[in-house]
Amino acid sequence: MARHIKIALVGNPNTGKSTLFNLLTGLNQKIGNFPGITVDKKVGYCSLADGREAEIIDLPGTYSLYPKSKDESIVFQVLADKENNSHPDLIVLVADATNLRRNLLLCSQVADLSIPMLLVLNMTDMAKKESIHIDVNKLANRLGIQVIEMSARKNEGLDILKNALSNTGLISTQLPGIDVSIFAAEAIFEVATKLNTPNNYYALQVLHQHEYLGFLSEKQQQEIEEIQQLHGFESSKIQAAETIARYRHLSTVLTDVVKVTGAERKFKMTDRLDSILTNRFWGFFIFLLILFFVFNAIFSWSAYPMGLIESGFTWITGYGHEHLPQGVLSDLLLDGVVAGLGGIVIFIPQIAILFALISILEDTGYMARVTFMMDKIMRKFGLSGKSVVPMIGGIACAVPSIMSARNIENWKDRMITIMVTPLVSCSARLPVYSLMITLVVPNKMYFGFISLQTLTFMAMYTITIVAAMLVAFVMKFILKAKERSYFIMELPVYRMPRWSNVFLTMYEKSKTFVLEAGKVIIAISIVLWVLATYGPPKRFEGINAKYQSLVKKYKNTKLTLQDSLVFDNLQRDMAAEKLENSYAGILGRSIEPAIKPLGYDWKIGIALITSFAAREAFVGTMATIYSVDYVGKDGGELRLRDKIRDAINPETGLPVFTFATALSLMLFYAFAMQCMSTVAVVYRETKSWKWPAIQFGYMTALAYVASLIAYQFLK
Repeated sequence: MARHIKIALVGNPNTGKSTLFNLLTGLNQKIGNFPGITVDKKVGYCSLADGREAEIIDLPGTYSLYPKSKDESIVFQVLADKENNSHPDLIVLVADATNLRRNLLLCSQVADLSIPMLLVLNMTDMAKKESIHIDVNKLANRLGIQVIEMSARKNEGLDILKNALSNTGLISTQLPGIDVSIFAAEAIFEVATKLNTPNNYYALQVLHQHEYLGFLSEKQQQEIEEIQQLHGFESSKIQAAETIARYRHLSTVLTDVVKVTGAERKFKMTDRLDSILTNRFWGFFIFLLILFFVFNAIFSWSAYPMGLIESGFTWITGYGHEHLPQGVLSDLLLDGVVAGLGGIVIFIPQIAILFALISILEDTGYMARVTFMMDKIMRKFGLSGKSVVPMIGGIACAVPSIMSARNIENWKDRMITIMVTPLVSCSARLPVYSLMITLVVPNKMYFGFISLQTLTFMAMYTITIVAAMLVAFVMKFILKAKERSYFIMELPVYRMPRWSNVFLTMYEKSKTFVLEAGKVIIAISIVLWVLATYGPPKRFEGINAKYQSLVKKYKNTKLTLQDSLVFDNLQRDMAAEKLENSYAGILGRSIEPAIKPLGYDWKIGIALITSFAAREAFVGTMATIYSVDYVGKDGGELRLRDKIRDAINPETGLPVFTFATALSLMLFYAFAMQCMSTVAVVYRETKSWKWPAIQFGYMTALAYVASLIAYQFLK
């Protein structure tokens, strides 16, 4: 027996397939792309009861093998191509036990491909609550496969599933569903002969989907096209006829299998909640309250752990300066790497809380209701209800959100969604908002529970969402398309979140944030430290000569309190002058005329430049710049916020970071396209540099104008 087996999870959306994937694989999983395609590929590993290692592949959710989006087309591509690295030895079809008839349509289609499979009836706990009783043995006999009852959310039935996987052979046992040859017998026979396959349903699906199948040669594609034309193959009519035939067959299969007792409504609790949560008035009010709770939690719950992390990095820097030998390497490590990394690690608590709360909203089924409520509003702005999913996902990260726009069939709706999603404030902007808000917004409370900082934070997210809607409205008239879009979405029943899944999401997203941002931050911090520490030799020689005699006067003498203050000021002035004349300073000074109207000095200019690699780099850059520049009082180490708060504009004598400057900065980061990953994914999704170039241009212009108006109005 083979010691390694590939298992594909297949199922409708909202059946708990991803929950089961996480349950089987735990932390032993990774995300990549299917070969040659930008669709996410989730792969994990687990050990079966017989000792074999199973590679678990989580295929995109789909209602049938007939794709309506790029993601859904992947399912048949993987199942049809035996040479594909993801082609499974065994299929686990995950079905919702509360809606078995609809879920078995996909099951019967997949079964007819003759790949060994078993059926998992998930959410059986919910089915029992709704008085739905399923005769599992009778269903298994009629389908010819093993049927396992589970509740993945409650971790019930996992051991039974693993035993079943161990005992399932690699020869298909499922009974045939329908005879598909009745729909297009001659065309199916010719394709089956060309592809040398005995499976008529496989041949029929190739006739339907051959243009998606990359494993077919050009010659084979051409031959299939000719067969279609020769026999007048009408794909849409045959799909409809097959679906009707399958539902008739399933009616026979499910006779005396599913029984619903009692006269009560199936989803009584869900209906009651929906009458409130999706109400035309109260629904939106409740949604705003939930958003306020999320933003308040990000600030209030994270305060203590952020303080601990900040104090920890301050102690590490101070201890390092005190005990490590003085020199270039120590300064690089402490003022470059540690300072830059500390500027990003401190925000882990806020990132973790954000992703945890979003995961809870998705797990409970509430996020689907938000999509439903927003559909009518979105259409007025040139979008569809399906655009809500990418835009809400954009609060976490624009990259996967843009990729999820593939589910939007209408080209115009999809393009507008891609173009405006990066405007929605993502987690990478959170460190910038958090730093600026804590600097200039008082931590005042109103009515005992409404925080002024939370209101400001929520306002920044609201501004970006409004901006995205307005840009979408403009693009509605610019982009032309004849297609009409429709919004069809299944609303899942409300459920308690699976907490292990929430914590796993927190861990994975926080780890990704630190590792992905950390790589950029460390690289930028090292380069920036070098640029900020060194400059043209003649300039540095002049500065050393200017201060050498003055510093020497105080260095080897016992200093009075007055002399000590003068000595500290000399050191600070020399460090500031060296930074200003360093390579980083020269770069910052070169762009200062362009950014001065926005309220920024050349140091902020350096941060803007580095931030075009990743927005998170702003905080790391400021940490590095001010660690190089700043000499703390009595040689002590100060926190980044204290260093920035103490920064003085030499021209005005006022703090650099006034309310006007901070708001201008937040608006710039809210609107500017400062994420190379987003640029790359927009190119991949549109297959053209035209769209990312337009996106980069309009977002940068919007950021500059908004920041200019804000600063000039408030200064």
